[in-house]
Amino acid sequence: MQYRKFCKDGFKVSTLGFGCMRLPIINNDPSKINEKEALKIIRHAIDNGVNYLDTAYPYHGGNSEVLVGKVLKDGYREKVRIATKMPVWLVEKYEDFDKYLNEQLERLDVDYIDYYLLHAMTKDRMDKMENLGVFKFLNKALEDGKINHVGFSFHDNLMAFKHIINLFPWEFCQIQFNYLDEDYQAGIDGLEYAADKGLSVVVMEPLKGGLLSGNLPEDINNIFNKSKIKKSPVDWALSWVLNHPEVSVLLSGMNSLEQVNENISIASKTLPNSISEEDMDLIEQAKEKFNALMKIKCTRCGYCSPCKVDLDIPNIFSMYNNYFMYKSKESIFNKYNNMPKKSKASSCISCGKCEDNCPQHLPIRALLRQVKSTFEEK
Repeated sequence: MQYRKFCKDGFKVSTLGFGCMRLPIINNDPSKINEKEALKIIRHAIDNGVNYLDTAYPYHGGNSEVLVGKVLKDGYREKVRIATKMPVWLVEKYEDFDKYLNEQLERLDVDYIDYYLLHAMTKDRMDKMENLGVFKFLNKALEDGKINHVGFSFHDNLMAFKHIINLFPWEFCQIQFNYLDEDYQAGIDGLEYAADKGLSVVVMEPLKGGLLSGNLPEDINNIFNKSKIKKSPVDWALSWVLNHPEVSVLLSGMNSLEQVNENISIASKTLPNSISEEDMDLIEQAKEKFNALMKIKCTRCGYCSPCKVDLDIPNIFSMYNNYFMYKSKESIFNKYNNMPKKSKASSCISCGKCEDNCPQHLPIRALLRQVKSTFEEK
């Protein structure tokens, strides 16, 4: 495993962190974690060098933090550092800050949290938190020893990112970054800005919700096959992120031992600035082809759930993207139309709750109408 310096104390963090948002589940219910399997997978990662676990208040219906607390038993607390996030959208008054932090400490069953983040920050959310006294709260939590390091995760534009960085002496931040999102949200400019300001950077969505792993479209596979070095799609995506020296750790939401082993292998061999110019050019070609084929930039994070009418929005968008990205249009069209009517895009009641929660700021209602037009009105 490769390690890089993290935060002001210079902790050597594994370049691969375990993101606890996509753990194995039971009966396709995100709130029901397969505890036995999740414990085995996460501890296997720790035993093989991973020392950074990332969770958050809402993950898996609130059960991710509880599961991580169980992972930390039997001597594992001393082997890792944990990061979790304040659910800022639930905070309405100053007292709520302590309320949620104390609840998270109880869920995790720990005396302190190593890395504490304000979750999914935007300019508007930061303005609200600032008015409610969040910096006073963070300084008090640091003084009391409830948290050791403070950061924020981010989903807005570059201007907002720079504004938030300049408000407080943060030690780290978490941004969405992959070869498709090089110029999206904080992007490469934000990555370099944060590093120049002395912040350590955690990367989320290095595989863009799994889009950059597994079965890539034929045109994109053909591009990568031109390389002298044969890599899996996951290897191309993760090594691209780790090629950036400003990145301290990338998070992967692993849910099988096979995924853990593959990602550990990639993180163990990838050094900063190690990708050749020829291969960087191939990645750029793949990026351009992806952007030409993909219609909806959904990362399947699930923040749009639960839907009031139980639509599986990430799955609907995935089918829509696949319809345009792969050559099996007829089978995808038939698969969609074999779903129950209540599961189709036309069942959307346009309440807009999903759009309020989407970290990608997607116009979900309009996109569902596009899906309906493509699949249901032919």
